[in-house]
Amino acid sequence: MRAIGVFDSGIGGFSILREIHKLLPGMPIHYFADQAHVPYGPRSLEEIRTFAEGVTRFLLAIEAQLIVVACNTASAAALHHLRKVHTMVPFVGMEPAVKPAAQSSRSHKVAVLATPTTFDGELFSSVVERFAQDVEVIKITLPGLVKLIETGEVDGRQTDNILKMHLESVIADGVDTLVLACTHYPFIIPSIHRLFGSKIKVIDPAPAIAKQTSRVLRRMANKIESGTPAKINYYSTGDPEALANLALQLIGIPGNPCAVHWVGMNEVQDKP
Repeated sequence: MRAIGVFDSGIGGFSILREIHKLLPGMPIHYFADQAHVPYGPRSLEEIRTFAEGVTRFLLAIEAQLIVVACNTASAAALHHLRKVHTMVPFVGMEPAVKPAAQSSRSHKVAVLATPTTFDGELFSSVVERFAQDVEVIKITLPGLVKLIETGEVDGRQTDNILKMHLESVIADGVDTLVLACTHYPFIIPSIHRLFGSKIKVIDPAPAIAKQTSRVLRRMANKIESGTPAKINYYSTGDPEALANLALQLIGIPGNPCAVHWVGMNEVQDKP
């Protein structure tokens, strides 16, 4: 059975992988973490596009039939390009969940947590223009948080300090809904609720992305197996053993660690 390819700059896409595996346990998945370049957030659009193209070609070479761009930054920078270049390949990408946030906010104030590149992309502006004209949308970046989550620190003192520094004032000012527009951030939902209370609504897009992945597979006339969980391969341009261990720690999904490396900036190869 051909696999689903899922990629991110690091472990953030685990939040998407968890929901896809829950919904489609019989589907093999190749998870690719470009940890040599994590985080993508501060990088240029052109640079991220180059990385995304290289990862996509690698996943197609190992027979991924569908590719999930499990990274808001990469989706903002490269999704349109990938669909234009690989016209026969279905892609599922991330879109900031501004629409459900705008619909559910009682205060008409929502905050979007994302990277600068996500905010700079045309996709974010388009989503806000279409779905949030009657809502105040506050853009918040959380410098340093992705790097902490990459180490597995999702509820420590440093994580708490970053959240309090950037969220206390906007929540005090009436924001009642937070949009997680970075796939790393669902792992800090328990910390958000612990610090600010359960009245703050948090929009996690991962379940919706998993459902869209399932719909795309069914449109491709795929037979989706159930029952025995399928094999997961964890590819990393950094430390694949550490990646697989974090997958077990954070989402409880074991898998096979696979080392890969970059040849220049645009080609990924297996390590011997």
